[in-house]
Order: sequence, then structure tokens, then C-alpha cells
Amino acid sequence: MSRSPNPSDPSALDRRELLKLGALGVGAAAVGGLSGCTPTDEGATPGASAAGPGPVPGASAADAPSAAPPASIAAQAPSAPFRAPPMEVVRVGFVGVGLQGGGHVRNFMGIEGVEITALCDIDVPRMEEVASWVEDDGRPRPTLYGEGETDFVRMCETEDLDLVFTATPWRWHVPVCVAAMENGKHAATEVPAAYTIDDCWRLVEVAEAQRKHCVMMENCNYDRPEMMVFNIVKQGLLGDLLHAECGYLHDLRAIKFSDANEGLWRRDHSRERNGNLYPTHGLGPIANCMDINRGDQFSYLVSMSSPSRGLQDFAQENFPEGDPKRSEQFALGDVNASLIKTALGRTIYVVHDTNLPRPYSRIHMLQGSRGLFQGYPNRLHIAGRSPDHQWESYADVLAEFDHPLWRDLEEMSAGAGHGGMDFIEDYRLVKCLREGLPTDMNVYDAAALSAVGPLSEWSVANGSRPAAFPDFTRGRWQSYPAWEVVRA
Repeated sequence: MSRSPNPSDPSALDRRELLKLGALGVGAAAVGGLSGCTPTDEGATPGASAAGPGPVPGASAADAPSAAPPASIAAQAPSAPFRAPPMEVVRVGFVGVGLQGGGHVRNFMGIEGVEITALCDIDVPRMEEVASWVEDDGRPRPTLYGEGETDFVRMCETEDLDLVFTATPWRWHVPVCVAAMENGKHAATEVPAAYTIDDCWRLVEVAEAQRKHCVMMENCNYDRPEMMVFNIVKQGLLGDLLHAECGYLHDLRAIKFSDANEGLWRRDHSRERNGNLYPTHGLGPIANCMDINRGDQFSYLVSMSSPSRGLQDFAQENFPEGDPKRSEQFALGDVNASLIKTALGRTIYVVHDTNLPRPYSRIHMLQGSRGLFQGYPNRLHIAGRSPDHQWESYADVLAEFDHPLWRDLEEMSAGAGHGGMDFIEDYRLVKCLREGLPTDMNVYDAAALSAVGPLSEWSVANGSRPAAFPDFTRGRWQSYPAWEVVRA
């Protein structure tokens, strides 16, 4: 996937090497070459299972991502989903307090039993602004850390924290989480948690060794339609689940070319990588309904990408002659389609489409033996209930099937980010920590969902050959209990 640095090149490492190094850990990330720990505007998972493919014809073992766990990792994951001792107050340090990170700070301020202890960001004026919100709320001023890109390490080493929450550019997610856990703190990260298989395993290994939570904060798991569908599935109304379709379809051209926020770093990934780079928004809710890592498991995927044209055309149309953005070239195909097979034989279509003009969609289609739900627009059909060959509208069925967590928290979540789902995901994390419960998503979910990115890149680069998912649970997925419908 990467080319070796040219020894005659005085820069020594190209952008693709830096993208990979940046995900490996603090030391590598500090090499530089990409924009630093600036705020993110996110949202604006021994060997393959028996159902997986055998050796890929025509490809050497060195070419394919290994599905085997690293030799350094413990032989077994915990026998039951991990619980940490309950805590009366959750003391939180935030790394990256830009658009999305700042939104999480406001959410945590509205949840009982939380102290905002520390903030870290290289954008010091923004960090000061967010600190003022905390003070204006009648709370002590948080300690601020803004002395360079890796000052989060000092925060993790010196602050008395229970949780470190990162909402930074992607390359910092793993370094921040590792620094947190190795210093005795639980970790929560925006999506994706990692973008190399090695780093997916790194999160698993450190979480297990340190006995700490490492949670990927997938807000779309908590959107109201997605939670309603989960409630319907748990009632058995769709029958046996067979197939799903999902994705992230969002025109990000203006955001990628912006000179602020995500524009400072996200375009680099489009230049150097070709695959399904941002799968978790669509895939997370589907995985929950299919009990991935809790009775089923991603087995393997195949992936292909269209040509890359959208970003080049956008630059030509929107920047004047002589602007260096007009000459940039991009590896990322405008549309990537990936198909996942699960251990139980189910199929999941995942699409990534961020470079072309289009309305927003996550598709969100879940089909069972007795019916299906289809998103964008949201509608439902259940055999024996719905009129033959006709949909029931979301508005007509919401009152009957609304998830009880949304009923409980609708008033509290009003006005929070992304229609309230950001608040609900933050509320659930705090509740699980305070009550000593397993978190809704765990490190194995973070690894499995995030692994779609690097596996799709390899598949695209190798003629859409199948790529096996590692079993990050090392067999525990067969006995871990399924998600349940919960209340506030």
C-alpha cells in the first residue's frame, strides 16, 4: 500500500508514509508533515473465521493484511464484556476542542456526575474559548494543555482523570487513546478509531493489558431512526436478518478544500488513499442490529472504487489560475463500494461517496425474512402488517416503535449536535462508567468497524480480491451477549 521513501529525496518521507506513521503512535506521529492536533468536525470495528476466504490466488502472504493477532497480544480476550469499577464522578480531559470536540464538551456539561478537568488543543484561542464555557457554567477552570502537538501526553501523565476524549484529526486517535490507557485512563475517540490493521490491534492490546475501556464514539448509532430500527429488530418483527446496505454519502468537497478545520488535514487522506475511508457512520447501526461481535462477526470483504474526478473538477471550477490546489491529484475513487460477508453468511453493502455533488445519505437499509426498513426517506414494510407491496412511513410508525432511550432523553438532548444523537451517545458513556456497566461499544467494535478502511484499500489495490477480517475478540464473539434495548 505504501512506497518506500526515496533515499535521494531530502524530505525522506512522503505524505503516504507520514499518513501511515502518524497512526502508529506518539513517536511516529510527532515526525510531522501533516497538519497538527487541530479540531476535527467529524460527522458533521486466531485468524479469519471459518466462513472467510482461503489464501488469495495470485497474491503472496506478504501482500495481504494478516488476520492473525500479533504475537505480543494475550491469548484470550475477556470471557465477558469488560466492566470497570463504578465511579461517582467522571473526570474528563478533552483532546481537540474544535467544532465536534467543543460540542462534546457542552454535552458533558449537561450530564450529571461529570467534571471537565482538562482541555488540550494546539489552537489556544479556541481552547480558551471552550474553557470559558466551563467557567461560565459555574465550574472550576480546566487546566489547559497547548504546548505543541503531543502535549496530550503530558496531560495524560499529570492529570487525575478517569476519561480522555479525543476529537482530533484521524492520525492522532490512536496515539491519544494509547497515552490515555497507558496512564490509567479510559479512552474515547471520534471515528474512525484507527486506519491501519496494526493500529486496530494496538488499541485492543493496550485496552486488554491496561484493563481500560477504549470506546469509539459512533454518534449515528444513537440517531432516532437507527435506534427505532434496533428496537424493531429486537422485537423480531423483521424476522431473520439477511442483508443490509449502508454508507457515508456526503458532499465534502467544500470542506476538504477549506483552509480551516477538516480542510487542514482531511484532503491528505483523499490524495494518498483509495478505499472505504469512513465506514462507521453507516455501518455502526447495522452492526448493532446484526449483533456483530456478539453472535456474528465480519468475516471478509471485497471492495472496488470508481475513477477519481470530483475533487479535481471542484478545484478547477473554484480556484483561480496559479492556485496550487488546481494541480493536486487524488487517489481516492469518487465512489467506493465494499461488500462484507459475515460469519453467519449475511451480506452488507457499504458505500463511501464524498467527492461528488449529492444530497446526504447513509442509506440505512436492513432486510430480514419478514420485512425491511429503508432510510432516506425512512420507511418500513413488515409482512402481515403493512399493506402488500407498500411502505409505511416513518412518521406513522415512530410512536409505536420509538426506542425508549429516545423517549427518555428527548427533552434533555434537544438542541445538541446532529439532532440530539451526540448528547445521547455521551450520556450513555457517562452512565456506563458511573454504574460500572459494559460500554455500548467496546474496543473490539472500534477495531472491527475501523478495519473496513485498510482492508478495503488493500482489496481495491489488488483487483477487488477478498480481504479477511481479523478476529479481534479471538473467538469471544460467539459467546458475548447481544445488545439489549436500554432505558435512560
